[in-house]
Amino acid sequence: MAMGNGKAIEKLPPVEQLRGRPIGRILMKMGLLSRDKVHECLEIQKKRGGGIRLGQILMELGLVDEPRLQIALAAQRGIEYIGIDGLDIPADVIEKVPAQMAKTFHILPIAHNKDKKELTVVLDNVDNFRATDDLRTLMGFAIVAKMTDRGSLEAAIGKYYETKQDDNITELIDEIQSDSFLQEFEGRSASIDLDELKELSESNPVKKLLNLVLLQAIRDKAADIHFEPFENEYKMRYRIDGVLYEMIPPPKYIAAALSSRIKVMASLDIAERRLPQDGRISLTVQGNPVDLRVSVLPTMFGESVVLRILDRSQVSFDINKLGLQPEDVKTFRQLIDKPNGIVIVTGPTGCGKTTTLYAALNELNTIDTKIITTEDPVEYDMDGMIQCQMKPDIGLTFARCLRAILRQDPDIILVGEIRDLETAEIAAQSSLTGHLVFTTLHTNDAPSSIARLLDLGVEPFLLTATIEGIVAQRLVRKICTGCKTAFEPSEAQLKDLRLTEDDIKGKKFYYGRGCSRCNGTGYKGRLGVFEIMVFNEEIRELIMNRASTNVLRMASLKAGMRPLRENGLAAIYDGLTTVDEIARETMIEG
Repeated sequence: MAMGNGKAIEKLPPVEQLRGRPIGRILMKMGLLSRDKVHECLEIQKKRGGGIRLGQILMELGLVDEPRLQIALAAQRGIEYIGIDGLDIPADVIEKVPAQMAKTFHILPIAHNKDKKELTVVLDNVDNFRATDDLRTLMGFAIVAKMTDRGSLEAAIGKYYETKQDDNITELIDEIQSDSFLQEFEGRSASIDLDELKELSESNPVKKLLNLVLLQAIRDKAADIHFEPFENEYKMRYRIDGVLYEMIPPPKYIAAALSSRIKVMASLDIAERRLPQDGRISLTVQGNPVDLRVSVLPTMFGESVVLRILDRSQVSFDINKLGLQPEDVKTFRQLIDKPNGIVIVTGPTGCGKTTTLYAALNELNTIDTKIITTEDPVEYDMDGMIQCQMKPDIGLTFARCLRAILRQDPDIILVGEIRDLETAEIAAQSSLTGHLVFTTLHTNDAPSSIARLLDLGVEPFLLTATIEGIVAQRLVRKICTGCKTAFEPSEAQLKDLRLTEDDIKGKKFYYGRGCSRCNGTGYKGRLGVFEIMVFNEEIRELIMNRASTNVLRMASLKAGMRPLRENGLAAIYDGLTTVDEIARETMIEG
């Protein structure tokens, strides 16, 4: 068997003879290593504690190069190595995988069996086999994977896709509009039967459009994708850095096709169009695990579908990178290091509360600490923690799960959200019995959380005995570093922030002009703005006397709390965000 770089493998037995064998034995079968060398390397591996792979040791010693090791690893997993130099791949096979997808996943289709709905692809790295699972999910084909060398694969991708511009949404929509099969469903959204829905979900133009939308959204670091049916149109929108942007709309008659395709990928019931459904799609894009949380909602004009993109590679669970000011980082760490008590993170929906809590848990997640979470839904899979998904439809609520958790001997508990009196009281009892409890609320600022808990019916003495601190936060857009420009704020902008000319002496202000890096918005990414209310004896006494929110706020400021607006101004002066963002996301009381 010839290699792409001209070197040859002396012996390569049929892959069936190598599947599941130890890697050392496979390399011996390939004629690349002697038995003595294999045993020698196994001894080295044993001395180094067994935590390092044998293949790595072989490469370190120069006994095997990476291409041959990849071939051996592929054979171990039952994947055949083939040469693709000089291979003539039909155009209709190449079209099965869009250019952008081929380049993103670094794969090439080489054969298609229509009867078996089977697509054969080649890849150059055995660890990329996960891409075949994603391709199966995205394209709906059974995938047969083969191995080839990197040089040959890159050359082939360049050859077969060089004359093809990367597919764009406009081109795919044109393809859809010229598709006679899809046109048959214009004006028939309510009368499409199950068999037709299945056929629609397998339509190649629909698959390609959806895949492109997904890949583009992940590339642009979008948080959500919206597919929205209206009476006379069908909209697709991205949410990037908290702002919705509209895409080129596809024809309305493919609404059922797109929603059916998404349901198939999320393993939902495509026949059910009267009730809401929730699901999940897991992908690996460019080596990064990406989860898509799917929500399907029936509306007057069809099904509204929202995909929440949970890309672990784009989220930092590092307390130092949340956006906290240095003095607030210290205060936050003091709160989460308490042996027991309740720490509340509050703010509106989508303000980053979950990320803040995960950052805290990530820091506390050690071998001698047991952490159990109750979430609705579980957004990120965290190693070393037991995570429970709430299912209210079968009676698995926060309160019920929390009771069971206490019998699991936890040290730290995360309650996704306090929604009722029962959950609040169990959380309080948990902290009184020696547990550290993290939870969230939906309020405008930290002092308002007390009023919210009292409104739920929680007794003041429970609040004073259990709560250690409340963290309120907002997310503001960061100025794009590619087009960051200094400017002088207008009088109206200063008025919005209640600043005077004297307040800003010596301060610099910036904004983003707009460039290709930020798609002309002037913003790229987001950061948190926080206020931390730490309980002291005065605040506890005020709560016992049911003091008003304003009185609690004044006491917190007296105790050293930096309000949201003040921390927002610090972010402006640091050149991280704009005057408009802080004015929009924070407010001044009084």
